[in-house]
Amino acid sequence: MATPITRIHKKQLTPEELKLQRLFELETQVAEQQQALHKLLEISGELDKAGILDAVNAVVKARENLTEIAVHQAAREPVTTLINNVMNAAVALTSIDPATTAKLAAGVQGGFREAETAQADRRKIGPLGLWKALRDPDVNRSIRFGLNFLKGMGKELGQK
Repeated sequence: MATPITRIHKKQLTPEELKLQRLFELETQVAEQQQALHKLLEISGELDKAGILDAVNAVVKARENLTEIAVHQAAREPVTTLINNVMNAAVALTSIDPATTAKLAAGVQGGFREAETAQADRRKIGPLGLWKALRDPDVNRSIRFGLNFLKGMGKELGQK
């Protein structure tokens, strides 16, 4: 009967053998991906002809200066004001019911359409014409909405 195996010897590759193994793996990958490598080399050649690689290289070398400039520009008061205004507008928009926003947007679109079609009429509107317009249910609804909007905005502006 044979003697039992008590130890497994793991073969340690020498640095030279490891280098040869990696070269073989790389050679195999190059052979398998020949078409993709040709395309990649063609693209990089076109980028070099166009000067884009030089520009990218310059950007990479100057990355610290560019980062410093970008941070300085972003910290300017107009930019921080813009960011704060966008954030406040986003908060305001997210607190409004989407159905109300859609209805208001449709109303604004309808108002623009009506104004465009009525623009050809150049007659002056007198006091009687205004009185008749106020009695129109559509005009009255819009004025009521506007007045209620102004009342609500005034209440909020009056609070500390």
